[in-house]
This record gives sequence, structure tokens and C-alpha cells, in this order.
Amino acid sequence: MKPPKSVAKLEELGRVRLSQNFFMRDFLYSEIANLHGLSNIPEDPDLAIEAGTRLCQELLEPLNATFGRIAIRSAYRSPTVNAFGNANGYPCAKNEANYADHIWDYRDAKGRMGATACIVIPWLADKVEASGDWRSMAWWIHDHLPYSTLYFFPIRAAFNIQWREEPQRKIDSYAAPRGTLTKAGMPSH
Repeated sequence: MKPPKSVAKLEELGRVRLSQNFFMRDFLYSEIANLHGLSNIPEDPDLAIEAGTRLCQELLEPLNATFGRIAIRSAYRSPTVNAFGNANGYPCAKNEANYADHIWDYRDAKGRMGATACIVIPWLADKVEASGDWRSMAWWIHDHLPYSTLYFFPIRAAFNIQWREEPQRKIDSYAAPRGTLTKAGMPSH
């Protein structure tokens, strides 16, 4: 598929079904792009679709089936949107660090495909609001799903979940307790 250059072609891309419950359109919304009038459209739609399909089928669908509805907070970023976000103080890493991460349509420096979404699971948000602890979800994902990285945030128990070829299997958090929960080489891993 070529990069969309018309509304009709963008609608066609948005209607691509990545899994039972998710469509490409679900992942293209960007506050940065909307506020600053930037395009958040993949330059390589086929690679973005392939990476997004793996993210949805292998990670998001099992979470949805087990814990209920998933709200997508942030997901795909075009290189233009990501670079603008990085240059203007938004929470975006440099493009090279976000390839095969939030930038789904570029492979990383090692040639690996990947995709990341920042999600909120309402069931988890309620649980964390009551108990303050996100770690049971992290361990459940670690034990059951082929994730690459997880990064938990303090607002609404949102977290980044990444699928990537040759996964890292690393869990970090900005939410208390902050830091690395597990990674290769740690006894808990």
C-alpha cells in the first residue's frame, strides 16, 4: 500500500483491521499532530500494518479478552510528529530511539520490526486507584504475553506496551515504586 494522498486512501488505511477488535484508525490519533496541524500518516503503511497487527493480535487482544476494554492513549507516530514532539519538549524520544517503537513504519537499528501503544485498561485503572499497585498487571503480562517492554505511568495506570521482534522483556515504571521491576539478568526475571 502506498502512503495515502487522499481522504479516500486514508479512510482505506484506517479501515484496515489489525485484529478482532482493533483497526488501524484506532492508532493514528495524535494530540501533537492535531494541535500543531501535522500529518500522522505512515510513510510505509505495509510495515506499520504488519507491526500493528502483531501488537494487536499478540498483546492487546489477550489483554482485552482477560481484562476488558482497552483505551488507546497514544500509539503510532509519524517521524514528522515524533521529531516535532522531541524538539518541542513533548514526551517523545528522538526518532532513532522510537523506530520499531512509536514509529511503527521504520525498523530499529538492528533491523527489527516493532510497535508500541500507550493504553489504559479501565479495570486496571480502578484497581490501581484503590490499591495503588500496578505490579500485579506487570507480572501477569510478563508471565503470559510475548511483550518486549512495558512502561507504567502514574496517571490512570496507563502503560506503554511494546511488541518487537527479539523482545527485551523489560518492565520499567514512573509510577511508584519507580524504576525497573525486571529485566534480563535480574533474579526476578
